[in-house]
Amino acid sequence: MTIAAVPAVDGASSSAAARQPHHPHTLSTLDFQGASSAAAANAMRTELNRLISQVLNEDERKLFQNEMGNFFMLFSRWLGEKSKGTKINWDKVKSPPQDQIVPYDSIAKVETSPHLNKLAVLKLNGGLGTTMGCVGPKSAIEVRDGMTFLDLSVRQIEFLNKAKNVSVPFILMNSFNTDDETKRIVQKYATHNIEILTFNQSRYPRIKKDSLLPAPRSPSGDIADWYPPGHGDLFDSLYNSGLLDQLIADGKEYLFVSNVDNLGATVDEAILNHMVDTGAEFLMEVTDKTKADIKGGTLIDYEGSIRLLEIAQVPSEHVEDFKSIKKFKIFNTNNLWVNLKAVKRVVENRELSLEVIVNNKTTDSGEKVIQLETAVGAGIKHFHNAHGVNVPRSRFLPVKSTSDLFLVTSDLYALNHGELSFNPKRMFNTVPLVKLGDHFKKVNNFLARFNNPPHILELDHLTVTGDVSFGSDVVLKGTVIIVANAGSHIDIPSGSILENKVVSGNLHILDH
Repeated sequence: MTIAAVPAVDGASSSAAARQPHHPHTLSTLDFQGASSAAAANAMRTELNRLISQVLNEDERKLFQNEMGNFFMLFSRWLGEKSKGTKINWDKVKSPPQDQIVPYDSIAKVETSPHLNKLAVLKLNGGLGTTMGCVGPKSAIEVRDGMTFLDLSVRQIEFLNKAKNVSVPFILMNSFNTDDETKRIVQKYATHNIEILTFNQSRYPRIKKDSLLPAPRSPSGDIADWYPPGHGDLFDSLYNSGLLDQLIADGKEYLFVSNVDNLGATVDEAILNHMVDTGAEFLMEVTDKTKADIKGGTLIDYEGSIRLLEIAQVPSEHVEDFKSIKKFKIFNTNNLWVNLKAVKRVVENRELSLEVIVNNKTTDSGEKVIQLETAVGAGIKHFHNAHGVNVPRSRFLPVKSTSDLFLVTSDLYALNHGELSFNPKRMFNTVPLVKLGDHFKKVNNFLARFNNPPHILELDHLTVTGDVSFGSDVVLKGTVIIVANAGSHIDIPSGSILENKVVSGNLHILDH
């Protein structure tokens, strides 16, 4: 059996399994540089075919075969790059020309876009909430007024549909880690004025680092042997699920994509209009880089074309250059606008060649494994008239930690119809720098340490470490540092006003 390298997605129909792009590849057609790469490819092919042979249901086997073929194509590209020593040529990395990054302020603002009915909204929903101490999809974490990420997104789209008399569908790209729970959760929106669609991204086998063979021994084995291959899988998975064709048949032409945990990623009708007016098939929202964003991917000019550069692709000797705010002044928010018919074209014509991101992991048993991933923003180089839009920082409001959660639950923001807006009473249009220690790392611990969110309209910088709790209506201003030493506990009394203070373990308060 040979593996046709046509991607597929869990849960797709048998008709979707038969859907194949125009130029399918087979494992035997691939050419590799170097004997070791060829040997590794042959060994991988044998193991993948062995896995495929274990799937007895014909429709399921077709789907799995397509998925493994797609994985093999990624694996083969990585082997080829390794054997050739392919690296980005740093001398060719240039800042993008001005016409490739359009300032948001230069885009005409509109009350309503005539193209709204041609829009669909997609949230990347493959991640778990484990880093914040939660079980299940990250999108199910409560972030504001008892509402989860999903609740807020649904409320935004529902309000948009009602206010503008349109029908914008809401799509979730799940992973095998989040799909079952997400499908249960979205049932509660059944009576809402919103169409919710879900599909699964691919499931790839982890690669054993020592042998370069797949970690799983069977398709239905230990779930820890598999991984979702990054959001760059969106294009193929959307196509193979059948959802891309369904959206186009329903008259949808444009897709707004963002991370489910970015609370600033709302539908912006001015950007939608700009996309249509300029004929852009792909827009990437970027924003000005600060010292907190030095690891974020950036747009570059590389050999005359626009490219996304991620820190994982940067040669080690140039990482500090990459982090420079002077050289790379913007970063990718992962708010993306794509033309659906263009996605269909690049997938069917096999044009996609997203940069391979190598993610080295160690399993719970101590085994070293490799995950090969791609980023959806890297697709920018494959689309016509693609460019960046430099948007306000307010469109990038991710919640990656409880320090971020501290900000979005505070009086810095007001909540209207699921959308957070910056409080105009704050004198500066900047967000305070907040660093909460390990005692606050998990959401439940974080919530237990605040009677209610402190007032921080005049806060610049907050650092809290150790066993610290806050009473009600605490006001924090300027720079506040609270440190409870090991074995000490600090209670900040209700109604306290701390302005430019250092609070130590014995509650001795000093001017800062």
